Amino acid sequence: MLKKVFEPIKIGNLQLKNRLVVPPMVTNYCNTDGTVTERYIAYHEARAKGGWGLIITEATAVDERGKGFHNMAGLWSDDQMESHSRLTERVHQHGGKIAVQLYHAGRQTGSHITGVQPVAPSPIKDPTMDETPRELTKEEIKEIIEKFGDAALRAKKAGYDAVEIHGGHGYLINQFLSPFSNKRTDEYGGTLMNRARFAVEIIENVRKKVGKHFPILFRISTVEFVEGGLTIEDTKVIARMLEQAGADAIHCSTGVYKTMMYVIQPAAVPHGFSVSFAAEIKKVVSIPVIAVGRINDPLIAESVLLSDKADLISMGRAALADPELPNKAKEGKLDEILPCIGCVQGCIGRLLKGLDICCLVNPSTGKEKEFAVEPAKEKKKVFVAGGGIAGMQSAIIAAKRGHEVHLYEKGDKLGGQWLLAAVPPSKTELNTLTIWLKAQLDKLGVHVHLKTELNENIIENENPDAVIIATGAKPFVPNIPGVNLPEVVLAQDVLAGKKDVGQSVVVVGGGLVGAETAAHLANHGKKVVIIEMQKEIVKDGEPAVKYFLLKDLQEHNVEIITSATVKEIKQGSITFEKDHVMKEIRDVDNVVIAVGSKPENALADKLQGKVEKLITVGDALKVRKALEAMEEGYRAGLAV
Repeated sequence: MLKKVFEPIKIGNLQLKNRLVVPPMVTNYCNTDGTVTERYIAYHEARAKGGWGLIITEATAVDERGKGFHNMAGLWSDDQMESHSRLTERVHQHGGKIAVQLYHAGRQTGSHITGVQPVAPSPIKDPTMDETPRELTKEEIKEIIEKFGDAALRAKKAGYDAVEIHGGHGYLINQFLSPFSNKRTDEYGGTLMNRARFAVEIIENVRKKVGKHFPILFRISTVEFVEGGLTIEDTKVIARMLEQAGADAIHCSTGVYKTMMYVIQPAAVPHGFSVSFAAEIKKVVSIPVIAVGRINDPLIAESVLLSDKADLISMGRAALADPELPNKAKEGKLDEILPCIGCVQGCIGRLLKGLDICCLVNPSTGKEKEFAVEPAKEKKKVFVAGGGIAGMQSAIIAAKRGHEVHLYEKGDKLGGQWLLAAVPPSKTELNTLTIWLKAQLDKLGVHVHLKTELNENIIENENPDAVIIATGAKPFVPNIPGVNLPEVVLAQDVLAGKKDVGQSVVVVGGGLVGAETAAHLANHGKKVVIIEMQKEIVKDGEPAVKYFLLKDLQEHNVEIITSATVKEIKQGSITFEKDHVMKEIRDVDNVVIAVGSKPENALADKLQGKVEKLITVGDALKVRKALEAMEEGYRAGLAV
């Protein structure tokens, strides 16, 4: 079934065992001085063990003043080389090949990170940043070109198998390439050839310093999706220039910071969204082309390669979700691959907050040593209350350690609230995690008791050594006059299909659940209004997810009323206050309540002091996101 992905290929003189690539992803695992940590090394080592053809490290700064994150790798100094050497050695021990991506952030950073004013080809502020950059002089441009070459030579000496020059995602090289950010009138601006000069001279400088046989990859945003930015026709011309300058492969991405939803694409973006752009680049160059963009399944990767749209496939977040993906795929164990679900909570979601990355579906990402699953010294009887994702995760880890595990779920199916989260538009992919978790429970021999609520009597009769409470949360019902009317329903009941609603619906609450429920109803032809107390809806949502959700709501004519408080619900109407004025919506068939949830942890209170070990996880502990629920479930499985 999978043949093309496992065919060897060469990039320059570098022989790769297969065509699956881990692309660069900033982790925030490194030291502030640019040296790499044991955590960073272990993270890459896990992917080397997993069988990837090529691993490309995160963006690695060539200049201390050009880094975009506090805890990112650097190669601007010889002092950093020793730590990088340890990384390459560990990857090579497992037969892996590793390249380092070299970059300069340009205007997409800030003085709070670098201590100096950002620089750029022109003094134009990036739409997503706070500071206006300083325009680089020609002398400074030459200095940065030299810094790229020097960093590449350090990379070669540190044992890297190749370097990748980051010319995409709106960073400094991209800023020179694009008319969106480059308004210069000298030889580095204006015409397409002039705008490409900086990139070309960097490749030439790197080639001069590393020699003619050391592979150089170049990453490019084939389209920026901004008005006045790079188009695919522009980048087709640029790609030919890059090849002529000495690049050995073109790594085709999309987007810049302003269009981050197309750099790190959420589940609302179709699989393989950016492949067509890579295919256009492949038409005009003779060197290998790497495609990327929502390719989270090796079957999709195989299809792209067989269609001759690319020569290699980058599977970034798929590599976060399951570092063993290539090995499992090669062995035909496709159903055992832990799937990326496009949630963007742990990866770009955390990175945009300045935090270290992780992965919702795989809590061991970035914690490879801390979360190593070792056999328990003593086999115990472990009971888990609740069959949502936190409960299933804790049961799986406990079972992997050799315990006898019993999972109790009061409903007739596993998945809990996660099943409802998969109902709204673009969320179906969440079901792949449920399917994987259920398969693991079965494989590990976990005793699953459906339609059985764990209680004190069962605990007393069975006498387990440990109990994990993962009973989730229940909807919060606000004290609004009329809230108990029959036409008032809960969002959870609507998503579960337990309650039907009429044509005209008002959703009270504009958090993620409320907004997604509104989108679900609007996509089914309902006329929907959202009323939210805060100034905006989905206030704490992941930006990329929020972008496509708001777009969907707008396209389906959902009315959004913010900074408003619901005062009363009557049969056929709802009254709310906005700007100190009372207003009424009439001819309402149903009101949907979506104002949050509260922990459902009564069992935990009852069992205090009655069992040897009692752990509460997920929403039963505190209502948060699935990211926390999965990690807590994992930790609980390790702790029993």
